[in-house]
Amino acid sequence: MPATSDPLADPAPQSARPAPAGGRDEERRRRLRTNRALATGLLGGMGLVFAGTFLVKDPGFAVMLIRSGAEAGVVGGLADWFAVTALFHRPLGLPIPHTAIIPNSKERIGDALSRFVEDNFLTRDVLLRKLSGANIAYRLAHWLAEPKSAALVAGWVARALPALTRSLESDGLRDFARRAIGDRMGHADFAPALGRLLRGFTSSGETDAVLEGAIAVALRWLEQNQAQIEGLVHEHSRWWVPKRFNRRIATAVIGGLRDVLGELRQPDSEVRLKFRQEMADLVEEILTSPERRARINQAARRMLDSQEVQAWLGSAWTGLSQSVVRDLEQTDSPIREALERAVVSFGKTLLSDPVMLAHVETAVRHLALAVVLRRREIGGVIAEVVRSWDARTVSDRLELVVGSDLQYIRMNGTIVGAGVGCLLYTATVLLGAG
Repeated sequence: MPATSDPLADPAPQSARPAPAGGRDEERRRRLRTNRALATGLLGGMGLVFAGTFLVKDPGFAVMLIRSGAEAGVVGGLADWFAVTALFHRPLGLPIPHTAIIPNSKERIGDALSRFVEDNFLTRDVLLRKLSGANIAYRLAHWLAEPKSAALVAGWVARALPALTRSLESDGLRDFARRAIGDRMGHADFAPALGRLLRGFTSSGETDAVLEGAIAVALRWLEQNQAQIEGLVHEHSRWWVPKRFNRRIATAVIGGLRDVLGELRQPDSEVRLKFRQEMADLVEEILTSPERRARINQAARRMLDSQEVQAWLGSAWTGLSQSVVRDLEQTDSPIREALERAVVSFGKTLLSDPVMLAHVETAVRHLALAVVLRRREIGGVIAEVVRSWDARTVSDRLELVVGSDLQYIRMNGTIVGAGVGCLLYTATVLLGAG
């Protein structure tokens, strides 16, 4: 069975390494090699010039001047080579004190970096000053209103939804959700919501439409099942009652039901008005009666706890999640298109609503202040991350970033040393001649 990787697991718990920077590293490595070769070549050239002056017999002022300059250049170049190398490594691998400074000071570097970020970046004044002119809410709304941005956001959501829906299909997560929802539903009060729903249903006149449909269905059923009703009357009648009397009784029952339903069908009839009043009384009782509320809540909980309802909810969720995954796998996914339209619509609506833009700006400022309040924790995370890095890797990474520029120190040391050597030799000759 192939091993699966946990995205939340620590990939390097013993000695973490900073993430590589990709193609930028290759450019930095090339520049470091080039500048290091130039600095080393310049130092080597000074050494050759210094050695070459000893091949001249009876050297004059010019040769001695060049020798002095080359000698000082070699000394300056070697000193700067030692200083630059000692930052990252031990020169020539020798255990010289106060060398390999960065690998040996990894913890101090992490602490200093965390304090630097805390004191210079994660402060109230700095963050609010940056946010005051950034217009983040407007930029965000304008970005969301662009079709390309909406397609990008919809793509993110579309890529996340299949994994999310598949994760929600696990038995453990389903059991957890069932327990969590069951606990909440076990203490939920369904009666007020049901009462308000019925009140809105009755006040909007929808109950009349439903009642009309129910009456029409009942009348059709009476027409279609008259013979069955007569048979039921005959079965429940005494054996000595003649059949014609049973038929008359059945006809009378059917006729009475038709009259009641017909009267109930009249909008202003007394039966219709009484029905409406009873509905209003039922709504009021649901909202005010503790006994009625308790019975409704008990019935709702029994229904939710039944195995049939649980099985139906599970099958409904499985069917919905599978249809969503199948839809998102298509190139012309309607869900993806709907997401794009929703994102664009949200961005345009946000652009046209100054009040909502102000709310978003306020939320951003609150988020920034929350970051300020947690700056010590953030700094601690930075220090901890740096301490967890491998010392050799940190040294190599930092050398890759700044080592190329440090090679100019070696070049300057060689050149400046040669210049100083020439000046000192010239001064010595002039003072001696004086």
